[in-house]
Amino acid sequence: MATTTASIDVPASPDRTWQLIGGFDSLPDWLPYIPTSELSEGGRVRSLRAEDGGVIIERLEAFDNTARTYTYSILQAPFPVTGYLSTLTVHTVPGQDTARVEWSGTFTPNGVTDEEAIALFHGIYSDGLDALHRTLAPEAA
Repeated sequence: MATTTASIDVPASPDRTWQLIGGFDSLPDWLPYIPTSELSEGGRVRSLRAEDGGVIIERLEAFDNTARTYTYSILQAPFPVTGYLSTLTVHTVPGQDTARVEWSGTFTPNGVTDEEAIALFHGIYSDGLDALHRTLAPEAA
């Protein structure tokens, strides 16, 4: 099993950051390469459509509003992995009114090396967190 984590400090409070990203259906609000998301199964499954038309279906596995974290699995996606489980968490940065957002995942590569799968998801997480920073940055001015 392979794993990767990316994190970024964003110019917004942890509560404001969680308000933006904490909804399981909120990816289109801050992640430009996921323009649409539709919930089903009582809000526990999201169907995402990527910019390139690809479909990703994910299941919410755990949600903790107080700890500002959720974990999800991939049910269907065009990625070369199985057993994908990912967590998105908003942390408080001690002594500051900013947030640290961490996006991590574990998965088993399928048809690619561990390094290739790690590079793929680390790139997705890093690009996504950079987009989140850009979304929140205007509010800090």
